[in-house]
Amino acid sequence: MTAARRWCLVLAGAAVLLVAPLAVRALPADDSEITATDLLERVQQSAAVPHTGYAESVGSLQLPVADEFSELAALLGERSRLRVWWRGVDDWRVDAIDPAGETDLFHNGLTTTSWDYQAERAVVTPEPTIRLPRSADLLPPQLARLALDDALPEEVSRLPAERIAGQDAPGLRLEPSMPQSTIDHVDVWADEDTGLPLQVEVWGVDSTLAAVSSTFLDVSLATPSAEVTQFVAPATAEVVVEDVFDVAAGADRFSEAVAPRRLAGLATRPGTPQDRPVGQYGRGLTTMVAVPLWDQAADPLREQLLDTPGARIGSAGVALTVGPLNLRLAPEFGREDRSWLVAGTVDAATVTHATRRLHGVDYTSRPVG
Repeated sequence: MTAARRWCLVLAGAAVLLVAPLAVRALPADDSEITATDLLERVQQSAAVPHTGYAESVGSLQLPVADEFSELAALLGERSRLRVWWRGVDDWRVDAIDPAGETDLFHNGLTTTSWDYQAERAVVTPEPTIRLPRSADLLPPQLARLALDDALPEEVSRLPAERIAGQDAPGLRLEPSMPQSTIDHVDVWADEDTGLPLQVEVWGVDSTLAAVSSTFLDVSLATPSAEVTQFVAPATAEVVVEDVFDVAAGADRFSEAVAPRRLAGLATRPGTPQDRPVGQYGRGLTTMVAVPLWDQAADPLREQLLDTPGARIGSAGVALTVGPLNLRLAPEFGREDRSWLVAGTVDAATVTHATRRLHGVDYTSRPVG
């Protein structure tokens, strides 16, 4: 099949998928008597539910773009169209389609392959413990479980059902109880029988627009075939094997820094490793990360931050607030050619405290320029 014909089929299929769900969603949804705690439990246990679907995510966070973070900025600030084949947590495929092309992720066991269709280039990496968000994380099931896996029963309440991708989906609202959180609430609608999340909306405090939303336009709960999730390189493809997936994975693997076990009043996230270079703190979507960046990653990011309206600079580096996200890049640390990046959905005071602890200086700020 030629590339032109492939794209004609993709666009035609996308048009059908975009139109058809509007009709089925117009139908009234039958609500459910399931309790909030029971629905929460089903969502938390839904990772193994097989499914195939077409989803769309929309991010409203306009982050500064630097080479090492360009994909993250696109994920959180643009519209993403995603096709997923999910056989289980260790066997899945996600295709990300945009006007510039298509990038597919194949995950099998301990490795992940990123396939750039236009460039005919595959990059195979070991699945890291620490990494930046990727396209698959914006699918409704993954985004919902990130928000709800550590949720407390008293943090959730029921929402009326919605008709999503032809399914009646009872709703659930999470209102984080952590005082540092900049997330006001997260709304999730899920298939009642399996707990598979079908739509997610993440709202920041005092926001009139969802920071991130993701919804299935079409979904099937049938198990996809094993062949579709296995990457087979074309004869003309370039296949390379790399040690790390992205800059965060590289820092966690090779940096000699050690993030503290507790930072700015936040404990290490449940289930994440301690005494590692990269620190992850908080719970659910109320989260903060501390990453020791080498100069080749930190310097371009610092330049982009300084050119961003609303940035602030002080003795502990440059800071920026984008919606519910606060981030701060500290100055280079002594003679180690390293700068700490602290970012998260926590308030500016918490990020300031964390930066002060990591960099060892008091923080004062002033507007850039």
